[in-house]
Amino acid sequence: MHNLSISVFGAGSWGTALAAVLARHGIDTVLWGRDAAAIDAMRATRRNTRYLGDIELPGSLQFTDSLAVAAARPQWLIVTPSHAFRELLEEPELRAARPDGVAWATKGFEPGSGRFLHEVAASMLTVGTPLAVVTGPSFAREVALGLPTAVTVHSDQSEFADQVAQCLHGPTFRAYTGNDMIGAELGGAMKNVLAVATGVADGMQLGLNARAGLITRGLNEMLRVCVAIGGKPETIMGLAGVGDLVLTCTGDLSRNRRLG
Repeated sequence: MHNLSISVFGAGSWGTALAAVLARHGIDTVLWGRDAAAIDAMRATRRNTRYLGDIELPGSLQFTDSLAVAAARPQWLIVTPSHAFRELLEEPELRAARPDGVAWATKGFEPGSGRFLHEVAASMLTVGTPLAVVTGPSFAREVALGLPTAVTVHSDQSEFADQVAQCLHGPTFRAYTGNDMIGAELGGAMKNVLAVATGVADGMQLGLNARAGLITRGLNEMLRVCVAIGGKPETIMGLAGVGDLVLTCTGDLSRNRRLG
């Protein structure tokens, strides 16, 4: 897998962390960001001072603010916010490209339409382009530090899921695979609502009983919604659902929990 050439789109904390993981695993990786000054600073200092300023990035990791350079690589990993997902794919440089496979580690639905991101991607990329979603309990800072993390990669094409997982897989980063893109994307989006609710309950000092009740009954709702729209309950009972739910509802690095 180490002969692959991957572009990571999105130089926030999560995109930077995943690009660092790939580079550490010997993958030829370039990190794209829209802010030319920030990209130049990362290239010079080997640090993303805005998001992960105290963590040194691998020497082999490359940086670019050119969409043409990034889009020319055969494998893409998109790590933009969900509201920027379509906007990125609509860029002329990406529209003109023909990648061998596109994965994303973006959680949420498309604003306005409420569509799943795999539906958005399928509607905008060449028919037959392999697609995959990377999701699971993963705070960017801990991933960048090299702390043990497990995620899951779901795709309708098992070979592509395996390929993405092998790229991510390393001594402290475990990537599992599945074929339920609906369930995987649903879990990554719904847990945010419950994290805000749990943050509210904790902020009101309603106690640990209330937190456990919210998480457990919330998980039950996630299972029912997933089954109702054609996802698999076992996906929600795995890393994409309960794993991400527990992390986001209880970890103080969670922005949704802090918001609540």
